[in-house]
Amino acid sequence: MGDSGNLEASIDRLLNEEKQMRLAENVAGTRKAATEILQLCFEAKDWKLLNEQILNLSKKRGQLKQAVQSMVQQAMQYIDQTPDIETRIELIKTLNNVSAGKIYVEIERARLTRKLAKIKEDQGQIAEAADLMQEVAVETFGAMAKTEKIAFILEQVRLCLDRQDYVRAQILSRKINPRVFDADTKKDKKKPKEGENIVEEAPADIPSLLELKRIYYELMIRYYSHNNEYLEICRSYKAIYDIPSVKENPEQWIPVLRKICWFLVLAPHDPMQSSLLNATLEDKNLSEIPDFKMLLKQVVTMEVIQWTSLWNKYKDEFEKEKSMVGGSLGDKADEDLKLRIIEHNILVVSKYYSRITLKRLAELLCLSIEEAEKHLSEMVVSKALIAKIDRPSGIVCFQVSKDSNEILNSWAVNLEKLLDLVEKSCHQIHKETMVHKAALRP
Repeated sequence: MGDSGNLEASIDRLLNEEKQMRLAENVAGTRKAATEILQLCFEAKDWKLLNEQILNLSKKRGQLKQAVQSMVQQAMQYIDQTPDIETRIELIKTLNNVSAGKIYVEIERARLTRKLAKIKEDQGQIAEAADLMQEVAVETFGAMAKTEKIAFILEQVRLCLDRQDYVRAQILSRKINPRVFDADTKKDKKKPKEGENIVEEAPADIPSLLELKRIYYELMIRYYSHNNEYLEICRSYKAIYDIPSVKENPEQWIPVLRKICWFLVLAPHDPMQSSLLNATLEDKNLSEIPDFKMLLKQVVTMEVIQWTSLWNKYKDEFEKEKSMVGGSLGDKADEDLKLRIIEHNILVVSKYYSRITLKRLAELLCLSIEEAEKHLSEMVVSKALIAKIDRPSGIVCFQVSKDSNEILNSWAVNLEKLLDLVEKSCHQIHKETMVHKAALRP
């Protein structure tokens, strides 16, 4: 073929050969002839002819699936050797057209789409790249490797976040079950049974499962940061912190543990936050950053925290976060931190007082009466606290109002306790009397 020196004549001869093999349903022969035609076009660097032949061969009547698959796989190897971006895009689009709607080349189509999206992104067309990636639903591909599927979906999520489409980013992120990252990768892979789909090996550039776990949670942190969901951000950092490669390296886990502490303090008080707070305090690594251990202890301890002294102590640490891994804590973080300290102080006051004047409450919180009333009302509305304000008297009551049945039940319990005490007292008196009578007998 090489000696003929005539590209068209060589291709015509191979086309005749391909036709004979195809009509005879000879898979190996058809595949060989089709791939040789593509190889000739590639060696001649005739990219236009290459695209034409790919389309022409794929549209042949009764074309064998194996031949189309081999053509697509071979042509994909030529993509990185194209002379310019326009030629590369044209070849990818041609291969995409050939593989569209064909299940036997769905994995190749997904990889082609990812390459095209990368080109679009490099050209600054983020929206177009995101739209391209969303056209492919890799979660339905049975033959694709698990890590490649996850990497593809994470790329979809990243592009949605880059174009600030947070709703679609959340929908796509839900396609990944976080439990998949905890699977034991050391287990031997089961050999597929007869009739089962053979799962392809992931390409070499696909990260490992633990690396994908880190990428997933970093993307979730970006998503939750949009709405300042501090507790969810904290849980995402906790998942990163538990990755073995992170936990073994102090340079990696110290910045992450700092973030966990900050977001725990910034998160509104609820059972999940309280549980995470206590679990973090028990972490031995926390002793490496004593200032943060003290901060968490202050939040756990039911004592009033003076905001001014706390801010003066931790202001530098707060500013330092901007240069740490993960960046700053958010635009509203300093305001939210002050708000959490006020909420903590109100909860402390409610534990120690059943009734308190608004003036005294404002003094304890270092706020004006109007601000104290505002924060107290917000906590009552959010059901974090039960309280009633008597505005004319200026008194706050933290006691829960009881209905008539509860009052009667409490009285009945008190009467029962009283009668029990009287019975025990009578028994003790009778016992003492019997002892003294026995002692007086001659």
